[in-house]
Amino acid sequence: MSIAGVLVVSAYIATQMLSDVLSLKIARVGGFSIDVGTFTYPFTFTLRDLVHKTLGRQAARVVIVAAGVINLVMAGLFAFAAWLPPDPTWPLQREFAAVLTPVWRIVIASIVAEVVAEFTDTEIYHLWVTRVTRRFQWARVLTSNAVSVPLDSLIFSWGAFGGVLPATTVWSIFWANVLLKGAVTLVSLPGIYVVKEPSPATGE
Repeated sequence: MSIAGVLVVSAYIATQMLSDVLSLKIARVGGFSIDVGTFTYPFTFTLRDLVHKTLGRQAARVVIVAAGVINLVMAGLFAFAAWLPPDPTWPLQREFAAVLTPVWRIVIASIVAEVVAEFTDTEIYHLWVTRVTRRFQWARVLTSNAVSVPLDSLIFSWGAFGGVLPATTVWSIFWANVLLKGAVTLVSLPGIYVVKEPSPATGE
């Protein structure tokens, strides 16, 4: 694996993990309810495209599954840490458990949304490269993200909060996710040019 490949895989998994931790907080921004992980998670779509570009479709699929498993293990470790009895001199057990003990419905919804949306993104990206054109790299990212971003937001919002929060709040989270992720997609679009694309014979 090239150095560029190592870097983009590492960045992808790290961003996935950070996003899941940040999503433990629901904030109010610009009149929308929004999980804070939405500020970092959209970068994973472009990072996944970079994995695909540098290492190929099969590697992208493996990385998506690996990130899902790692996030599940992370949530389990948070639960284990919260379960362990605290040292009597440590005063933050309640706060630690309240913030980091996973709400398993949110964890599962997040991982399912990530895996489904990222696999969808992978296939659309691959179809664009193989059936449309290898030129206009920005267009392949924009096209794949245009489908995967709303799909991810829909699965996560309703999977995590449907039936728990009022429908208006869930739709607010959904639209905030779509709008912010769309904006981040546009900002991160030039990132697809950061790494060199392999030749067709060795790339996809």
